[in-house]
Amino acid sequence: MNYRKFKAANMDVSLLGFGAMRMPMQKDDTSKLDEAEAIRMIRHAIDSGVNYVDTAYVYHDQQSELVVGKALEDGYREKVLLATKLPFWMMGGPEEMTPVFNEQLEKLGVDCIDMYIVHDISGNRWETVQEWGIYDFLAEQREKGKIRFIGFSYHGETPAMFKEVLDKYPWDFCMLQINYMDKNIQAGVEGYNYAISKDVPIIVMEPLKGGRLTDIMPPSVQKYWDSLGSDRTPAEWALRWVANLPGVLTILSGMSNMEQLEENIRVLSDADVGSLSADELAIIDKAADEYNKLIVYQCTNCKYCMPCPAKIQIPMMLNFRNSCALYGKTSKIQWEYDFLTRHRASECTACGKCEGECPQHLEIVRAMKETSELFD
Repeated sequence: MNYRKFKAANMDVSLLGFGAMRMPMQKDDTSKLDEAEAIRMIRHAIDSGVNYVDTAYVYHDQQSELVVGKALEDGYREKVLLATKLPFWMMGGPEEMTPVFNEQLEKLGVDCIDMYIVHDISGNRWETVQEWGIYDFLAEQREKGKIRFIGFSYHGETPAMFKEVLDKYPWDFCMLQINYMDKNIQAGVEGYNYAISKDVPIIVMEPLKGGRLTDIMPPSVQKYWDSLGSDRTPAEWALRWVANLPGVLTILSGMSNMEQLEENIRVLSDADVGSLSADELAIIDKAADEYNKLIVYQCTNCKYCMPCPAKIQIPMMLNFRNSCALYGKTSKIQWEYDFLTRHRASECTACGKCEGECPQHLEIVRAMKETSELFD
């Protein structure tokens, strides 16, 4: 396993981090977590050199932290940096932070959380973070010895907003969505470079775009992988692309079975900065360009279409519709739709207000109908 230095902790962190959001489900009831297999996978990862485990309050219907806590019994806790997240956006007010935080400590069976993350800063959530004094609350917990390092995960719309967040507080680290297809999405490569300039360690999430860069490969993209004349899988190319970035501390992968875990261990025990040639990087760029050509609705996430009278998150719905065009309708995409959606595409009233505001002149009403037919 390759490692990178985390200066604040004075330790080497495994390039592969175990993400506990997509752990295995029971074969006879796919709505329930396979706790025994999940624990086996987490412990096998640690035994193989992984020393970063990431979970969150909301993962797996609020069961992920419990399972991770059980996996870290029997001496495993001392072998890892443990990360979890504050779901402030599901709270009614700042007074709920303390009971939720204490619940997390109890679920995880620990007195201290190494890497504590303000979960999903985006849009007007950034205002909430500031108004509630969330950073100050976490700093107090750090003074009490209940947190070691404070960070945030970013899902905002622009690199400019990411820079504002990064500059506001003395963060110990940040989490960014980075993969070869999303170089200009959210914080993007611009945000990555800014974090490097501030010497803030970067934890990468979604290196495989939730499995979408691996599950179903469009033929027009597969030809680029074939042209490389290698037996590397699409997952390996994607992981190697992220590992090639020197500012990355660890790469979180949400693994659903032992085969995925073994592949990721193998790849990130070899991949590192400089392990891709200029020709290989050029081919990966071409594959990314081809992926983007297949997108049906070229939404820029400007959100001029918002707010929707039916409270539908229109850019999110367009993203799900585009995902089906790229990868086909997979179980993972359906799971994400069910997990993330509060107001479904079927709730669209076809009022057309959004289309009058969209600077890209997208046929949003039609897209909502198509999305509903696919997922609802």
